Amino acid sequence: MFNIKNFESDLKRFLVFLEVEKGSAVNTILSYEQELKTFGIYLESQKLDHHTLSEADAVEFIKSESMKGKAFSSQAHLISVLKVFYKYLIGEEKLDYNPVSGIDSPQKWKSLPKYLTIAQVDELMASPDTSTHSGKRDKAMLEMLYATGMRISELLSLRMGNIYIDEGFLRVVGKGKKERVIPFGDIARKCLQDYLQNGRSLLANPKSGDVIFLNRSGDRLTRVGLWKIIKNYGKKVGISFSALAPHTLRHSFATHLLEKGADLRSIQMMLGHASISTTEIYTHVAKSRVKQVYDRFHPRSAETGSGTGDSNGEGARDKTG
Repeated sequence: MFNIKNFESDLKRFLVFLEVEKGSAVNTILSYEQELKTFGIYLESQKLDHHTLSEADAVEFIKSESMKGKAFSSQAHLISVLKVFYKYLIGEEKLDYNPVSGIDSPQKWKSLPKYLTIAQVDELMASPDTSTHSGKRDKAMLEMLYATGMRISELLSLRMGNIYIDEGFLRVVGKGKKERVIPFGDIARKCLQDYLQNGRSLLANPKSGDVIFLNRSGDRLTRVGLWKIIKNYGKKVGISFSALAPHTLRHSFATHLLEKGADLRSIQMMLGHASISTTEIYTHVAKSRVKQVYDRFHPRSAETGSGTGDSNGEGARDKTG
């Protein structure tokens, strides 16, 4: 049975805890108070005691709030507030069971990452004029981005000591200052060697240090500078601006590996994702690709019958395999 005095007492002490012990911001405390007052109203309407609430009861409350049209982020915040509140109550020895500890926050639907087809990648890689020193640099950058799946910031931070050309791998420091090792293939290696031996020296100045990719002034190339280079080559080969984004080659790297049979764990390690759930977005890309192939080529994919099969009844073959 709901006891309003007990609930209000716990709520008041919890808010003081947030302010004094946790040092939470005023807006944070107000948002917690608002969420928990809504929780209290629900408990009263259902005649539930917050000290004996079951996980099923907690789920029903969260469902009731989601039915009001709350965004995923709002639902996630509500669950987070309840978890902190119940963790506090356990610490105060008001109860020994957290009814929301096993409830996962709803995941926001993510738009599928943009990626290029293998044919588009080939066109993009062939676009730099490698007879010039800047063209050698651009070719090496594009090939390394696609060969390794590095973030643009990681590529631009590379120094001579990070590259092991003969062995075909490099070391990068990614998000959270976590270091990882990434392999790269022969094509990228040869392009990088060509740039280092025949291009970089023409761009470098005494202050360049050991940074690998330099601009025309001999300074480290900036993120904005590289992004402009990628866009210009995309325009040159007819890849629309909407199809390009700073991480397009990174997404293409992961998508193409997955399509060719690479396992998620290996892709996760190369991309530097802290969680496999982040890498799993590429499975949605692959599934979308499989559905497109099926709809396009299966002779009975359409309700009208023949799909895009040829006249002798054999469906067209997907040349991408």
